[in-house]
Amino acid sequence: MSDNPFELKPLGPGGVARETFRSATPSIRFSGKTTEDTATELQTNATTGLSSSQDILNRRSIHGINELSSEEDESLIMKFISSFYQDPLILLLIGSAIISFWMGNKDDAISITLAIVIVVTVGFVQEYRSEKSLAALNKLVPAEAKLTRNGNTSTVLASTLVPGDLVHFSQGDRIPADVRLTEAVYLTIDESNLTGENRPVKKSTTMINNGTSLADIPVNQRSCIAHMGTLVRDGHGSGIVIATGHKTVFGGVFEMMAEIEKPKTPLQQAMDKLGKDLSIFSFIVIGIICLVGIIQGREWLDMFQISVSLAVAAIPEGLPIIVTVTLALGVLRMARQKAIVRRLPSVETLGSVNVICSDKTGTLTQNHMTVTKIWSTDFKGSFNSPFLVVERLDDKTLHSKLTQNMHQILQCGSICNNARYSHENEKYVGNPSDIALVECLPHFGLDDFRGTRQRVYELPFSSARKYMAVCVHTGDMNKAETLAKGASEKIVRLSTKYLDENGQVKPITEEVKHIIHEKSKVLASDGLRVLAFAKSNQVITSSENDIHQETTEPSDMIFLGLVGMKDPPRPNVSKSIAMLMKGGVHVIMITGDSPSTAMNIAKQIGMPIVGDHAVMTGDQIDNLSEIALADAIHDVSVFARTTPEHKVTIVKALQRRGDIVAMTGDGVNDAPALKLADIGIAMGKNGTDVAKEAADMVLTDDDFSTILSAIEEGKGIFNNIQNFITFQLSTSIAALSLIAMATFFGLPNPLNAMQILWINILMDGPPAQSLGVEPVDHEVMNKPPRRRNDKILTQLVIKRVIQSAIMIILGTLFIFVKEMTDNEITARDTTMTFTCFVFFDMFNALACRHYSKSIFEMGLKNQMFNFAVIGSLIGQFCAIYVPFFQSIFQTEALYFSDIVTLLVLCSTVFIGDEVRKWLMRRKTVLTSYNYV
Repeated sequence: MSDNPFELKPLGPGGVARETFRSATPSIRFSGKTTEDTATELQTNATTGLSSSQDILNRRSIHGINELSSEEDESLIMKFISSFYQDPLILLLIGSAIISFWMGNKDDAISITLAIVIVVTVGFVQEYRSEKSLAALNKLVPAEAKLTRNGNTSTVLASTLVPGDLVHFSQGDRIPADVRLTEAVYLTIDESNLTGENRPVKKSTTMINNGTSLADIPVNQRSCIAHMGTLVRDGHGSGIVIATGHKTVFGGVFEMMAEIEKPKTPLQQAMDKLGKDLSIFSFIVIGIICLVGIIQGREWLDMFQISVSLAVAAIPEGLPIIVTVTLALGVLRMARQKAIVRRLPSVETLGSVNVICSDKTGTLTQNHMTVTKIWSTDFKGSFNSPFLVVERLDDKTLHSKLTQNMHQILQCGSICNNARYSHENEKYVGNPSDIALVECLPHFGLDDFRGTRQRVYELPFSSARKYMAVCVHTGDMNKAETLAKGASEKIVRLSTKYLDENGQVKPITEEVKHIIHEKSKVLASDGLRVLAFAKSNQVITSSENDIHQETTEPSDMIFLGLVGMKDPPRPNVSKSIAMLMKGGVHVIMITGDSPSTAMNIAKQIGMPIVGDHAVMTGDQIDNLSEIALADAIHDVSVFARTTPEHKVTIVKALQRRGDIVAMTGDGVNDAPALKLADIGIAMGKNGTDVAKEAADMVLTDDDFSTILSAIEEGKGIFNNIQNFITFQLSTSIAALSLIAMATFFGLPNPLNAMQILWINILMDGPPAQSLGVEPVDHEVMNKPPRRRNDKILTQLVIKRVIQSAIMIILGTLFIFVKEMTDNEITARDTTMTFTCFVFFDMFNALACRHYSKSIFEMGLKNQMFNFAVIGSLIGQFCAIYVPFFQSIFQTEALYFSDIVTLLVLCSTVFIGDEVRKWLMRRKTVLTSYNYV
């Protein structure tokens, strides 16, 4: 049996899932129908798609949107009510209120009940916010589809599809719905998420007619159906949508999997463990406090209420929730900066990345190709250059320069091309190299040649072949020809002849081959992408019997010439690389281009090319063992002429050295490296769905500079988590220690149950949450990456917690003892102590905004923090000045002089932390000075 979690049951022959629970699904029905019958039944056109807007709206109203979403099982009201009985500590507080009411202490009962409602509400809002933030993450990478309606092709959200729509897909795409294929060119699809079998399934347009019941045909044998959620491994195709949303095969799987709970991130698990450890410690201390108090003769109900309230306040039960909210909100902020993090644990890893392996094309460069130079044999050159310099000539001059072989190069580039024109966007869409070849035709007075040819067969480009070929004819199959384009060394190897400027075919000699390679190197040294072109009268065919569709390779080809395309670096890449290097991150360029092209671009963007070993080729990687590569890779900045398989080798070698690696990729074959890397980064614009599925992060603008922003945000989030943990733990320890010390020294309790619960609301509520969304300090990039095994509770954090807690305890005890002069506890005594603790808490929160930077330098940019502190202070003033709240919290009004005294005293925790920061910065400066 397959270990695939999405597998359907019961199983059919060979362990493949069978949909016996739906014997008449669209997938089954339409697999037995021809494409013509499918189009007729769904009232659509297999070439132009649906055409009526009203018809499309009607279909959407019937079938719904093309999305898979689990329905809400429980209403918000029921969830809120369940919060009161899910937490044992809240149940204990409820029991305490009931006992108080039964014993006649109605004021206490009402106060505790109101406190319970407030505490539960704060916790519920936090949890609800966490769930909503996580739900928002699932919508950050919406599925897209290439759709043809009324003859116009455009890219749309997959959720807008309806049965009858005509969709297109190519290598790396995710199938957007269940589709009856109308075209399948070298098409193989990975259906492992449905069947558990990793072997790609070959697809065709032929209906299934094997004499057996269609219901008995398993998913992976429905060769004319492409199922929603599966991934195109090779080739391309088109088809008519037959089912959307929950009516698809994947929809049935989704319904079965909706109840499975997602695992927590490592950081959340660490917070859970920290919370449990603190809970155990707190329960022990609270139990001792309660026991000692009862032994001392105090009222057992008072001690019980104090103990339960202390447990609620001291135990940081909101810690994991605040961590989740902080991570989720950080991810949403990253999304606004064009970096979509697909998995929460990736946020934790971002701050540790010390090596970034980046693609050149589209990531470091703009991915907008422009044909700048063309070369063919016998060409005399222009502008003291041996090439036709396209960018320096006007259209009339270019037209006059068009020799026979130049014309053939442009014709080959046009026909051996998969770029499509989008009427909606009024531009070509597809591979940037293909677009550049088509866009340059009008400058030579030429039109797209594809309208004059009928394509018989296509051999798609692959990283292994490094070339693409198509077989076409003008109406007579006997006069069919094969056209190819690709890497110059591959095309030259397939060629036995070449075309001169007069259109004469001549045998290609070693001397001519040497000249071609030299010209290719010259183009590459200018930082251009070089493509070679050739044609042949041979017809390429494929074997229909093998899953990989073995194809006869073109041979005896006629070499036509070379084209150089410019793809300039992105504007901000140089600055980003400089900042990353300053922060201890090594940037490596990986490209399939030649070493000359790669080095030219690397120098333009400021990458250090030092020594003879700064550039390494794919052939050199093949000749090294993994251990030897790990030793040699230290000084390498550029890997050229690499394949996606080399990326895996490079990642393994870097990880062997102990590096935390981020790897970028966009193709199907990049998926293994993206999965293997600590942070896999896929391209959002030009990346395939396969790459996005394997990646941890998606760059929606394909810009390298966005990686810098993401790493900066990742480091900032981790610092924020440490800051609010410092605040929570220092408050928790101070509250626990305060009651413990008062009990052990035989003093009255300085805080009552209601006051302790209010402190809990401050500790777990808005002030703590606002520390989690502190704006990122750009200086984090000046610090080296965090080590993978670094604990969140470092020695420095613990020292900071202890320092703050001690100052709060001593200051609060000082006020308590000072006010309690007659050994009797009064409302004024507890009010002063209570307000002192709250003020200490607010100043402590202010100090916790940053670990090393002065608050005076930071300013008050965190609006959420400002509102949280102001709101908390207003709440505190209500507790001591509003009669209704005075009765609840057992407080009385304080004089203005009392407030001033408390503010001066409580600011010492803030001043003490500022002094610590100053000493820390001074030590850093002195260390740097001594090092220099």
